[in-house]
Amino acid sequence: MEKNNFKDEFPALIRNFANYKDVVQGCSKKTVTEYLFDLRTFSRYLYAARNGLSLSGEEFENINIKELDTDFFKSVTTSEIYDFLSYVGGERENDTRARARKLSAIKQFYKYCTVKQMLFDNNPALNIESPKLKKQLPKHLSVDECVDLLDAVTNDENSRTRERDYAILTIFLNCGIRLSELAGISLTDIDKDLRSMRVIGKGSKERIVYLNDACRNAINTYLPIRMSTPAKSKGESALFLSGQGKRISVKTVQWMVKKYLGEAGLEYKNYSTHKLRHTAATLMYQSGGVDVRVLKDILGHEQLNTTQIYTHVSNEHMEEAMTKNPLADIKPKKQKKQIEADNNIDE
Repeated sequence: MEKNNFKDEFPALIRNFANYKDVVQGCSKKTVTEYLFDLRTFSRYLYAARNGLSLSGEEFENINIKELDTDFFKSVTTSEIYDFLSYVGGERENDTRARARKLSAIKQFYKYCTVKQMLFDNNPALNIESPKLKKQLPKHLSVDECVDLLDAVTNDENSRTRERDYAILTIFLNCGIRLSELAGISLTDIDKDLRSMRVIGKGSKERIVYLNDACRNAINTYLPIRMSTPAKSKGESALFLSGQGKRISVKTVQWMVKKYLGEAGLEYKNYSTHKLRHTAATLMYQSGGVDVRVLKDILGHEQLNTTQIYTHVSNEHMEEAMTKNPLADIKPKKQKKQIEADNNIDE
């Protein structure tokens, strides 16, 4: 949250919804904050539209929504939600993904009000279809680009955190874990034989991630340095420490990844830590032949359809598949008249 009293800006009903998402459903703080931001914009829009106020600028941003009561949200119509989606798409220039996210927040809010709390009989968002998102194949590094990225760390002789950074990138590229999961790894999460490690995923759900030789070697090289590094506080258990001896932050990891992508000559592709997760998943599926259901568990996905974005195949694979068709070499037999003509020519 931005501040300790951030939720105090909101009406009681929205605060209760945010607490439900946080405490009961275990959503991440980032997810809850995004819900609050979107519902704040929605609430301000409703109040401004109903009272003839400006829908942009300082006047709009200063609208106080704290006193909006249950009856206010109960009176919202489906048409008003459609008008809001049109407003954020036009006035605020939200793209399809941003509009879909805002609609999701509204749908979740009204589901909470009607199903969980049974405050309203009618759900105005129930039958509104989400904007269709353009399907995009996940961007990923090639095997050669992965090697270049790791070599960029190895060749950085001036780095005081070379072994740490190499281990981080190796885990990203081999295990496909999330940024927050990596930053959250503690020494006690790693098996003593370096065969596996425990990570905490979305919704505070635990899973075991198995380590291959590359990960074991990288962690083994880093561990003596980690254990000799002075920690900021006594009993600091983080596997990866910052230069200040504290658990490494996600921003530090993002900065480090961006730095070495640049040194590997890959900055023009706009890759990120999340693209490294895509890379691990894509390489496991395409080159490693990992079953998509196994990949689902490795990545910590709730639904199989989330994992299926990695089942895309390259043009090369598609071309190869076409040549393996048993009918690929079949040619049309000559017509009888053509055969007779050929025979006459031979004579």
